[in-house]
Amino acid sequence: MKVAIVHDWLVTFAGAEKVLAEIIGLWPEADLFSVVDFLSASDREKLGGKLSKTTFIQYLPKARTRYQLYLPLMPLAIEQLDLSAYDLVISSSHAVAKGVITGPDQLHVCYCHSPIRYAWDMQGQYLAESGLKSGVKGWLARYMLYKIRGWDSRTANNVEFFVANSDYIGRRISKVYKRESITIHPNVAVEDFDVVESKDDFYLTASRMVPYKKMDLIVKAFSGMPDKKLIVIGDGPQFEKVKHAAGPNVTIMGYQPFNVLRDHMQRAKAFVFAAEEDFGIIPVEAQACGTPVIAYGKGGVLETVLEKKTGVFFHEQTEDSIKDAVGRFEADFVFDPLAIRAHAETFATSVFRKKFKAFVDQKCTEFFIF
Repeated sequence: MKVAIVHDWLVTFAGAEKVLAEIIGLWPEADLFSVVDFLSASDREKLGGKLSKTTFIQYLPKARTRYQLYLPLMPLAIEQLDLSAYDLVISSSHAVAKGVITGPDQLHVCYCHSPIRYAWDMQGQYLAESGLKSGVKGWLARYMLYKIRGWDSRTANNVEFFVANSDYIGRRISKVYKRESITIHPNVAVEDFDVVESKDDFYLTASRMVPYKKMDLIVKAFSGMPDKKLIVIGDGPQFEKVKHAAGPNVTIMGYQPFNVLRDHMQRAKAFVFAAEEDFGIIPVEAQACGTPVIAYGKGGVLETVLEKKTGVFFHEQTEDSIKDAVGRFEADFVFDPLAIRAHAETFATSVFRKKFKAFVDQKCTEFFIF
């Protein structure tokens, strides 16, 4: 059976690419396709050294650094990929990958990280953060997103089976595409982390510093609690904004290599997470260290953190709500690092590989026999 694996774009190695790496590991002989491919050599090794077959966008000006500006062309580009020679097509999609064209004798399984977030329920946030709420550029952006919504909805018919990365995304798939899905949570490399039962007296947050991660909000909240120490790891467009918000009790470390992040994650009193994520890998990584999580109680984190067992939720993205959660954590929360680790192991890479392979094999048997 010939297998094609389609990913949106290969520019960095983040959460979606970690899932892609495991899918490739399950079907190592598959051919890989993407809109553009500018991965570094070290990141490509994580994909088994595979080079992807790309679209015409790969060769457009500044595609390496400004590929997202070509979003209006991506539906056209992805449909130009010729997959007619393949029996099984697996798309790893958070944007356009699921829009590849397949025929009636081809099985298309989509591992959906999300329908295109900034075209659907997160359009308002995307326009605000991009400075496109008004003006001519704003109206052009709205029209472009309107067209993409139509295409995104229509091409859901290209997919035989959807796999959602969380129940939260499953509900989004149902609402946007009017399709059923099953949930198989993404792989988390819990084996890369060790439990440290004795915790130090500091809180930790770590992420790429982009608006929706709300890193500045966490820093402001802790700056208002001068008796509590916060360490911040990460870099990104909002680094200066986050740094400016930090009080004397907040240490901004910037980008750090994995071993430094892991060391702090293992020793932290708790990990603080304020984003609304589709799934959210890093709170699971914290729990793999036996470290509890204080998290914004919306999105995929509701499936990965257990209230009063592995963490505490706050329900508004405000400073006061974070402060209240920290207060409740310190007053009432008694945690068992080994029990927290055991919960994290339910999201291990081996669990993902077993569930995803079994699902695809079952659907292949049904599709190609009947």
